[in-house]
Amino acid sequence: MKILVLGGTSWLGGEVARAGLERGHLVTCLARGESGEVPVGATFVCSDREGGTAYDQVREQDWDGVVDVSWQPGFVRSAVRALGSRTGTWVYVSSCSVYLTHDTIGADESAAVLPALAEDSATMQRYGEAKVACERAVLEGVGTDKSVIARSGLIAGPGDHTDRTGYWPSRFARPSSADGSVLVPAEQAMSTQVVDVRDLALWLVGCIEDSTRGIFNVSGPVTPLAQHLAVAREVAGHTGPLVPVTNDWLVAHEVQEWAGPRSLPLWLHTPGWQGFAARSTDAAVAAGLVCRPLRQTLSDLLAWERSRDPVRPRRAGLEPEEERLLIEAANG
Repeated sequence: MKILVLGGTSWLGGEVARAGLERGHLVTCLARGESGEVPVGATFVCSDREGGTAYDQVREQDWDGVVDVSWQPGFVRSAVRALGSRTGTWVYVSSCSVYLTHDTIGADESAAVLPALAEDSATMQRYGEAKVACERAVLEGVGTDKSVIARSGLIAGPGDHTDRTGYWPSRFARPSSADGSVLVPAEQAMSTQVVDVRDLALWLVGCIEDSTRGIFNVSGPVTPLAQHLAVAREVAGHTGPLVPVTNDWLVAHEVQEWAGPRSLPLWLHTPGWQGFAARSTDAAVAAGLVCRPLRQTLSDLLAWERSRDPVRPRRAGLEPEEERLLIEAANG
């Protein structure tokens, strides 16, 4: 099969290209090439999607599948106009951030979504609305009979440049305190739900192979934060003390939830978000999604983390000095 990946040099796009090649397909990656190189064996088409001639090198070909991960509505709309009529299956990777609310545990794809962004370009503050607009561009431009909308949950695994899923195994492997103490939330009943980037990529390619159609929540099993942290600690071989602190204590000490600087990744305490990492993925599982054990994902992720600069600034989590000071404050 001939598969066109709009991207292919960044994290998920590269994994999709690699999965396609491993399955014996002919893979072309259209990208600027600024995020890295395409996997060996893929054809690289250098193109900037902001340009009016972005798809000229590929628009005269027929494609069994196109995979797009963009969150800029203008990029998706122009791609659909240029390539939609010559594509067998259009796979758009969306996000569970499209949903209007996140308070219902087990909500499926029928849940209400945000209003679609009207503009062609968006900032991260309008990420969910932009993804809704991208979904609509595909569904209306390509048709429901030729499209797959994959609403991904939090993506994990080797290469996680967001640092959200790598923080815990890395911190347990490299505690910031001399005695090996690690700061953790005391309240760990909230859920986590991650999908390994390699499992997601294989499923996306499988959708093209099987002519899958529909809208799907695509993520891993719902796992309590306590279990997620226990697995991260186990793969890191951590035996030092844990320093549990309450939600109120963390808020009072200006620790952020979920992601970003000075955060405890995956920790959520704000009311109304109990279903954010607890959505139903029954439809995707029925359509062939297979998720490897969390232990394997975090173990491979830790190996990747260990290959990187251990003192690099992180995009998510507590810096070592921040955590040391917080541990001192918690211990009184």
